[in-house]
Amino acid sequence: MTLVLNKATTVLPVDDAERARRFYAETLGLPHRGVADDGSELFGSGDGPMLQLMPVKDGKHSEHTTLSFEVSEIERTVQEMEAKGVMFQDYDRPDLRTENHICTTDSEKCAWFMDSEHNILCVHENITTAADYQL
Repeated sequence: MTLVLNKATTVLPVDDAERARRFYAETLGLPHRGVADDGSELFGSGDGPMLQLMPVKDGKHSEHTTLSFEVSEIERTVQEMEAKGVMFQDYDRPDLRTENHICTTDSEKCAWFMDSEHNILCVHENITTAADYQL
């Protein structure tokens, strides 16, 4: 059997679905699609990828980036998000260093932040094209 990946849904655990809905809809500006039968908040537009915020009772969250949004101008995006109250993480380690909240590598620029439920999210800007990658 071969699976066809037409549309993917990212499922993130949330402690408080209403608080998370406000963060994703109001702070990040994602289009809200409604509420599923299990109380999950659904986001997305058209036939594109979906985001499902699933209520959990155990409060367990990942310790790594769970979702990254590609943007075209990361510096402007970071400034606009900060103006909406988003707090970005800063790092100063041998393997990861940020300047003005942004880490620059050979292939991309990234900035990390947490959502209202302590999931680690990222905005990133690709600075290489798909042709630059060797498969």
